[in-house]
Amino acid sequence: MVLLGCKPPGRHTEQHDIFFGVAPSIEELIPEMIDFWSSAAGKIHIDAWREVTAVNGHAISVKERGAGKTEGGNPGQGLFFINLGGYRENQFDEAHYKLLVVAGNVDSAKQMAKRDAFYLHTSIPDGPTNRNAMAHIDDKYGIDIDDAYEIQDILPPASKNRVRILIGEAGTATHEDGMHLGYFKLP
Repeated sequence: MVLLGCKPPGRHTEQHDIFFGVAPSIEELIPEMIDFWSSAAGKIHIDAWREVTAVNGHAISVKERGAGKTEGGNPGQGLFFINLGGYRENQFDEAHYKLLVVAGNVDSAKQMAKRDAFYLHTSIPDGPTNRNAMAHIDDKYGIDIDDAYEIQDILPPASKNRVRILIGEAGTATHEDGMHLGYFKLP
């Protein structure tokens, strides 16, 4: 999971997007990241990345696809990426929080997101200067889920056809994933 940044031509602020890929190292993902955001015109960089091996107590792994191979894992579960959005009093910005969850389907993943602490800090009641600043989901009260995807579906085509994401049973993860933060310009 990689947070990419770029200041595209004609923009006043840096833009961001999330890239998911499968490789033995972050460096080996660089060509796919560049292809992913080709309009960045060589001005792309990494702001953060995470090797995803544990989510909600579930071990996460990948397995090569192939004839005669048993995929294993927990087939009733998927790994979902959710981009939450919300507002904070007197901050001229829409705050975002990126969340990974293991769930049976996208609706269950959204319900899990509604329980995240981010919601508690990103809703502002309507008032003289704030309107529609409550966190919401699909124009209903709840969380503003700007984006929700099953990660297997948004992998680059080469990875999607080559590997399958496997979800371990609850309690199989023994650690939390580390976050790598900082500016890293791509070649």
